[in-house]
Amino acid sequence: MNLYAKLQERTGRPLRLGLIGAGKFAAMYLAQVPKTPGIHLAGIADLSPANAKANLERVGWKPAVFAAPSLDAALKYHSTHLGDDWRALVSHPEIDIIVEATGNPIAAVEHALAAFEHGKHVVMVTVEADAFCGPLLAQKAAAAGVVYSLAYGDQPALICDLVDWARAAGFPVVAAGRGHKWLPHYSQSTPETVWGYYGLTPEQAKIGGLNPKMFNSFLDGSKPAIETTAVCNATGLTPAPEGLLYPPGSVDEIPALMRPRSEGGTLHHKGQVEVISSLRADGTPIPYDIRFGVFVVFEGETEYIQRCFSEYGVKTDPSGRYACLYKRWHLIGLEVGISVASVGLRGEPTGCPTGWRADAVATAKRDLKAGELLDGEGGYTVVGRLMPAAESVAQGCLPLGLAHGWKVQRPVAAGQPVRWSDVAVDQNNTAVRVRREMEAAFTPRLRSAA
Repeated sequence: MNLYAKLQERTGRPLRLGLIGAGKFAAMYLAQVPKTPGIHLAGIADLSPANAKANLERVGWKPAVFAAPSLDAALKYHSTHLGDDWRALVSHPEIDIIVEATGNPIAAVEHALAAFEHGKHVVMVTVEADAFCGPLLAQKAAAAGVVYSLAYGDQPALICDLVDWARAAGFPVVAAGRGHKWLPHYSQSTPETVWGYYGLTPEQAKIGGLNPKMFNSFLDGSKPAIETTAVCNATGLTPAPEGLLYPPGSVDEIPALMRPRSEGGTLHHKGQVEVISSLRADGTPIPYDIRFGVFVVFEGETEYIQRCFSEYGVKTDPSGRYACLYKRWHLIGLEVGISVASVGLRGEPTGCPTGWRADAVATAKRDLKAGELLDGEGGYTVVGRLMPAAESVAQGCLPLGLAHGWKVQRPVAAGQPVRWSDVAVDQNNTAVRVRREMEAAFTPRLRSAA
């Protein structure tokens, strides 16, 4: 609760940051950097420095501020160096923290490993990378004596925060998750259909500079699967065997929905992740929804605690036993500074994998034929599905974060998981090797826990 005071104390010796990737998410953080004491963004690495420059100017940075000719000059004169060499950024001895915001999971793994090797903490904005190998990345960070953290502002870290609050206050966590605009047929949506479901015309989306594939990854359920995977691996919560069910409900209905089925709710078990839909089954919008927010449902185990809930106006399920704390919105990149401050000043992550419990696996969006190329989340070929990690390993499932660019070797029916054996994968790819290393390291534990 005193991060701001600690940042102010660091005005004369700020935390020194490097940012990899300066797209939409990063631009939101860049808008906050000049307003935050105790930090110095010394370097930005982006494959397109021209686009990064445009984003910097768009959020209010003056060109003179990011005109430093080198990292050394930027560190000396408290300015920012903009370039395309991420290796120089992660290897510089005076950089403390790397914020990885490329959105490219395969590249993000390589960036994180290099940062650990050079003794840098990592704030991982690219949650897709965390979803397919975060537990191993966390182990490698710990072995290197650095912190690996999810990014505050994105929903997984905010959910972790709520779960931690409930447990630290002594409440058993019954369920936690996020909201989403969801109807079952959205799982077949493609970049061609996404704007109609969102309520935009293609012309409006083009004017707004919106990426249809990225937005479709949210709509079709891929991003919810990825983000709840990260939550499970960081908190110890687990998925239902059938994955996400997206029960519809308002904020006030969450306590009743997020209780065991035996008590009238929708949960397979206590300690589960779930996503709440902001649409009824017939497509009717639900007033006071949690679409852009996050929640935790916790349990009052005694009559005394339940009476306290009632006395203080806490909204509960009809029994009075289950209550909910929530945030209706998340501010995405505008909040990443919380992670930077927590990691740099306290040495604490804002969410970090503690085990491998869940997986976001690639599932065929339609019948796939041999010879086709997978096009990753939000595209035309695959959609993400949340699955218990033990089941994913047993079936040999391909993680969604790696389902891009590989050629299909045998037909896969619509709705079926894509398996490693179904695609021609480059086993020498760094991200593939890390994922395979994680499977080898964690599979014995998954089997022993089964």
